[in-house]
Amino acid sequence: MKLTKDVLARVCSLKRQTRVCFLILLLAVSSLAIAGNQKEEAIADSVRLALAKVVADPRPPKPTFDKIEDRIKYLHWLGEISDRLKRRMPDKQTRLEFLETVWYESKRAGLDTGMVLGLMQVESGFKKYAVSIVGARGYMQVMPFWSRVIGDGDPKKLFQMQTNLRYGCSILRMYIDMEGGNLFLALGRYNGSRGRPEYPNAVLANWKNWEFKG
Repeated sequence: MKLTKDVLARVCSLKRQTRVCFLILLLAVSSLAIAGNQKEEAIADSVRLALAKVVADPRPPKPTFDKIEDRIKYLHWLGEISDRLKRRMPDKQTRLEFLETVWYESKRAGLDTGMVLGLMQVESGFKKYAVSIVGARGYMQVMPFWSRVIGDGDPKKLFQMQTNLRYGCSILRMYIDMEGGNLFLALGRYNGSRGRPEYPNAVLANWKNWEFKG
């Protein structure tokens, strides 16, 4: 075949397409490297009942404060983190409702709110209807079996914002307690990759994006 300019251009184009496909494949593989799923395992009846009670609580996620200083600090946090999240969640009302709920559910579970946001960035990229290759659902990628173990048996509710965040925060709190406060192992258990560093390291790295110094 004569190497005309047109032929050379086609060859170069094919090479570029091959490189692009290779990069996409690398990105997919790197995502799968930290992808996982919570494992259904035996938990004590007392723990199961306590979790069931938490997720069934109908109270709305409205923060309350005993001191005006705490409320002011919360409002500063809400404004700053809302600005950081704007690109990923453009609608202001949705964003503020989401952050209000994240704050409420994380504090209720005794978790750092920035860490929970870092976990969601890794798990779902803040996509409400995200579904993993193993079927985990929503912002915090909760596995459907949890709706049977501690809920009312309806996994569709895991796409509801407060339900998903409440399940996710409560389950992570349980794992932290099971691991004696070891966050690294608890995050691995949450992801179904206990003992491996990829997922905990990713969450801890993204946690920095949501730290609030105020």
